Amino acid sequence: KVVTVSDDGSDNISMVNQKAAAGYPHNVQDTEWYKKLPAFDMPLPQYRHATYRGFQVEGDSMLPDFRPEDWVLAKAVESLNLATNNKVHIIVMYDSVLLKKIEKQNDERTLKLISTNEIYPPYTIETKDIQELWEVTSKLTFSVNEHSENSILKKLENSMEELKAQLNRVSSNTENKD
Repeated sequence: KVVTVSDDGSDNISMVNQKAAAGYPHNVQDTEWYKKLPAFDMPLPQYRHATYRGFQVEGDSMLPDFRPEDWVLAKAVESLNLATNNKVHIIVMYDSVLLKKIEKQNDERTLKLISTNEIYPPYTIETKDIQELWEVTSKLTFSVNEHSENSILKKLENSMEELKAQLNRVSSNTENKD
């Protein structure tokens, strides 16, 4: 993995936005290309002693957990043997960058990729087509109030109130007929 370092020698976290992700698979070993990416040093202990990279989320296949425009911070996984089943990963193929849950297969030649958005069915890829693997450890989001648990609870409360009102109307109509 190519890393950039800060002035004090710490690994930087390079940020790969949606536009850069299109060229990422073709520039995996190009050290000059990485220098053009924004990078920063995260001063938290969780981001020490490992290589991290940030990727911007594109598409809706990982809703509701990851929204388009969110960023994920991911830790380098040195080999597929060290990858954790059912965790979300960035999978860098030779032609694309994917955000999916992974499920290792017994044959060790294939890997099942799973979206959290149920409208997208799981599919299998060949492990030989993987250039890099990154385990997602955290995300940055700019949609904090959108679709949060509070708004979901509010929707449920509103639905319950509507149901109560409908039941009251039905019961009053029934009483009026008697």
